[in-house]
Amino acid sequence: MSDQTPQPDQQVQPAGSAPRAPIKSFVKRAGRMGSGQQRALEALGPRYVVPFTQGPQTDWAAIFGRAAPTVLEIGFGMGGATAAIAAARPDTNFIGVEVHEPGVGALLKLIDEGSLQNLRIVQHDAVEVLRHMVALRSLAGVHIYFPDPWHKKRHHKRRLIQPGFVSQLVRYLAPGGYLHCATDWEPYAQQMLEVLSAEPQLHNTNEGYAPRPEWRPLTKFEHRGMKLGHGVWDLLFTAR
Repeated sequence: MSDQTPQPDQQVQPAGSAPRAPIKSFVKRAGRMGSGQQRALEALGPRYVVPFTQGPQTDWAAIFGRAAPTVLEIGFGMGGATAAIAAARPDTNFIGVEVHEPGVGALLKLIDEGSLQNLRIVQHDAVEVLRHMVALRSLAGVHIYFPDPWHKKRHHKRRLIQPGFVSQLVRYLAPGGYLHCATDWEPYAQQMLEVLSAEPQLHNTNEGYAPRPEWRPLTKFEHRGMKLGHGVWDLLFTAR
């Protein structure tokens, strides 16, 4: 087989067309590191941050020191919900993927404060982390909480939940594994529901949106939004 043969997670371009930008799970933004976050990164990073690699396949059981159901979170922000979920589910291994250093430093502090041994971080683009570091059909779940909604219509193409990305993502879910998304922007929730419902390898666990699962804690932004009458929409799908 030629090494030019497109792989399943690559997009095939029509002849003569301009190449499409590769799917990315983030947009790089500047962020200021606090002194505590910087100290956590320096002191705890070597223990809890797993370097991005392109092969061989990462042995997550060896990294965690045990074999357990593994859940990957894409874009954990400042990590508050991630740490709370890991603390509430000690029998599950969690991989948090985030590109922004302030968030990585903040979550490292929470890992240390909570003595969380079931949580590791990869500071890299989640699309590449999945492609190079995660085995197909190996994840018990994927969390995507409050991704950038890209409010303006001309920016909707930048939203993470798109058919191409979802079709790649489901390849890493074990049969019966779940995909849990949440957003506080209703138009994006509608798009998520449409895209996820159209993916043949996913099954909606509800007729439409899902009630918030007990494992997802309310964020401070949700508390603030609820006081202002804003909504939050959860979507929970499982892999066929």
